[in-house]
Amino acid sequence: MDGRAARPSTPANRLVLTARIAEIGALRFTPVGLPAIDLRLEHESQSEEAGQPRQVKLALKAVAFGAGAERIARLTLGSAWRWKGFLAVHGKSKYPVFHIQEFQEFQQD
Repeated sequence: MDGRAARPSTPANRLVLTARIAEIGALRFTPVGLPAIDLRLEHESQSEEAGQPRQVKLALKAVAFGAGAERIARLTLGSAWRWKGFLAVHGKSKYPVFHIQEFQEFQQD
């Protein structure tokens, strides 16, 4: 890989992550009545970087709205899922939050 890539026609902000549920907040409602839930996800895997194996561990704050929030409220702590969404920074925070748009149960081989 030489660092050059085809130039996309629009900017992209899409994250796909397999992670376990470490914490789930209480289901709440936004001021306009939309269901919302906060959670913390934990990921652990091994990747290759510069030809060397690298152990990867991370924790990430996440949020979901609407029907997805209602589904997440019924999930089990510690269960593994494949999450899809985007990253955004809230208010004055400098840390990104993963906005979950889709998810499905992760079946490990």
